[in-house]
Amino acid sequence: MTVQLAPPGSADATSPAYRWRWLALLVVLSAEVMDLLDALVTSIAGPTITDELGGGGVTIQWLSAGYTLAMAAGLLIGGRLGDMFGRKRMFLIGMAGFTLFSLLCAAAQDPTMLITSRALQGLLGATLLPQGLGIINEMFPPAERAKAFGAFGPIMGIGAVGGPILAGWLIDADLLGLGWRAIFAINIPIGIIGIVGAVRYLPKNRPDRSLGLDVSGVILAAAGMFLLVYPLVQGREHDWPLWCFVMFTAGLLAFVAFAFLERSRDRAGRSTLVVPSLFTKRAFTGGLITGLAFFSALMGSSLVLTLYLQLGLHYTPLQAGLTAIPQAVAMIVGFGIGQPLTARIGRTTMHLGYLVVIAGLGVLVATISWSGASIDALRLAPALTLIGTGMGMAMTPFFDIVMSGVEDQESGSASGSMTAVQQIGSALGVAVLGTVFFGQVDGHGASVADSFGHATQITTWVAIGAMVVAFALTFLLPRRARDDLPATH
Repeated sequence: MTVQLAPPGSADATSPAYRWRWLALLVVLSAEVMDLLDALVTSIAGPTITDELGGGGVTIQWLSAGYTLAMAAGLLIGGRLGDMFGRKRMFLIGMAGFTLFSLLCAAAQDPTMLITSRALQGLLGATLLPQGLGIINEMFPPAERAKAFGAFGPIMGIGAVGGPILAGWLIDADLLGLGWRAIFAINIPIGIIGIVGAVRYLPKNRPDRSLGLDVSGVILAAAGMFLLVYPLVQGREHDWPLWCFVMFTAGLLAFVAFAFLERSRDRAGRSTLVVPSLFTKRAFTGGLITGLAFFSALMGSSLVLTLYLQLGLHYTPLQAGLTAIPQAVAMIVGFGIGQPLTARIGRTTMHLGYLVVIAGLGVLVATISWSGASIDALRLAPALTLIGTGMGMAMTPFFDIVMSGVEDQESGSASGSMTAVQQIGSALGVAVLGTVFFGQVDGHGASVADSFGHATQITTWVAIGAMVVAFALTFLLPRRARDDLPATH
C-alpha cells in the first residue's frame, strides 16, 4: 500500500477544468486499486503459494520485499519520466506493464519466476502511480482539487479492509481452479478497463524533453537498497556467511556515494534525484529516518501475524483475512481521531499514536502467551484494534509535517523521496522481522502452535523496539507543520 503525496503548487490556478476530469479520476483510481490489491494480498497468499511452488519462508519474504524494493527504486524517477515523455503515455506504459506482469505472476511455475514478475510489477507500478498525481493537478481547478484527492482516502480504507478478505476468498474459493493465482489474475480485467479508459479519457500534457534524468543516481540508490535487503533475507538460510556483512556494508557505502553524487550534480547544475537542499530541512531529514523505523515495524509485524495465523494456527487464507478486519477498520477510525488532534497538538498526535501501537503490540504478546493454541480471532481483536487505531493516529500528521517546509521547486523530489522511504521501510521490516520470525521458529523445538506463537512474541518485541525508536526520532520533527517554514514565508 502506497501513500502518494501530491506536490503542492504544481498546477496553474487559472487553467480551465478538463471536460472528462471525473471519468479520468476513475481511471487514476483504478491504478490505485491495483496497487492496493498487490501490496496487501501476498502476505495472505504467501503460505499457500509456497505450499505449491516451494521456497519456504525466504520466498514469502521476497514476494513482498521484491515488489516494494523495485517500486521504491522506480518511484525516484517515475514522476520525472511523466514530465519528460508525457504523463498519459507513461500511465499507459505503466498500466500495460503492470497488467502483463500480473499475468506472468498468475502463470508462474516456480518461485524465481514469481519473484521476478513481482519485482517487475513493482517497477511498472512506480511508473504508473506518480502520473496520477500530476494528471489530477492538471485536470481539476483549485476549488475541486481537494475533493478529487479526497477520493484516495476511501479507496485506501476500502482496500485496507477488503484487500485481505478478497485475497482469502479468492484462494479458498479456488475459482476456475486458479487457487492463489486468482489474486494476480484479477488485475487483468482491471488493467484492461484502465487502459481503455486511459486512452479515451486521460488528458495529454506537453512533455519537456529538456529535463535531465539522473541514471547514475538511480543505479546507486537501487544498488544500495538491494545490497541492504538481500543479506537480511538470505543470511539466515546460509548461516550468516561473511558475504552477508560485506554486502550490507557495501549497501551503506552506496548510499554515501549517492549523497556525494547528488551534491556534485547539483553544484554542476545538472538534474538530481533528490534536491540536496532538502537535507537542510529539519522536518524532511527527520521524516526520512522516522519513516524507516515506523513503516518497518508496521509492515513487518503485519506479515508476521499473518504467518502465525496460517502456519501456526492453520487458519485458511479467508480466516486470516477476516481476522485482520478490526485492525483495518480501526486504522480508518484512527485517521478520524488524528485529524482534530493534529489541529490542536500537532506532532504530539504522532507520539500518542505510537504509544497506542506499542500498547497494542504488548497486548498481542500477552494474548498469545496467555491463550496459547486456543487463541482465536475474538481474543486477538483488542490488540489489533489498538494497533490499527494507533497507526491511523500516527500517520495523520506525519506527511503534512514532513512536507511542511518544502519549497514548490523541491516538492516533486521530496514527495518521491518520502514515498520511496515508505517502500524501503516496508521492505526492511519484512526482511528483518521475517528473518527473526523464521529463525525463532527453526530454533524452538515445541508443538507447531507453540513454536510459531513463541516466534511471533519474540518478533513482536522487535517491532516494539522499532516503534520506540520511531517515538524518539519523532522529536526531530517540528511541533507543527508550520514550524519548519522559512522565515521569509
